[in-house]
Amino acid sequence: MTGLYELVWRVLHALLCLHRTLTYWLRVRFGTWNWIWSIFKRNNSRLMDEILKQQQELLGLDCSKYSTEFANSNDKDDQVLNCQVAVKVLSPEDGKADIVRAAQEFCQLVAQQQSKSTDLDVHMLDSLLSSNGFPDPDVVLKFGPVESTLGYLPWHIRLTEIISLPSHLNIRYEDFFSALRQYAACEQRLGK
Repeated sequence: MTGLYELVWRVLHALLCLHRTLTYWLRVRFGTWNWIWSIFKRNNSRLMDEILKQQQELLGLDCSKYSTEFANSNDKDDQVLNCQVAVKVLSPEDGKADIVRAAQEFCQLVAQQQSKSTDLDVHMLDSLLSSNGFPDPDVVLKFGPVESTLGYLPWHIRLTEIISLPSHLNIRYEDFFSALRQYAACEQRLGK
């Protein structure tokens, strides 16, 4: 079991290194984040090439076990169907199209008199929303002192264990392993 934790640690460490590199490069080059995500979305293939290059450098032969996909990608080359670990690249815009589509579907149900406008509740919205195949997260590692739902809707993280770590900078294997141990010890009582 420790071997699995170590592999997950290596993948996360590789992603943190890639994140630091990209963040530094983008801040030096562009200075702002407002339009950066649209550049990433337009240049998925270039970003994917860089991610794969970093995976190869940091993980060596193990990199074939891990895959990356973009959340709202329509390009079948960026989609992963069968893998052991999938890393999904998200941006602040991800999910907005799903909310619009869910609202349109609900309006169509009301127009076709299959539902009433008063039927909209958390369960109805949850059934209408799709998250591009994203399962609800089991565990979230939160870095820093800010308390937030990290962009997730409350009903998507109702069963999620949120574990706080001081910082993503220079995170040690022991800290990561301790967080996984804390998650493994959690007991989901589902409101009982």
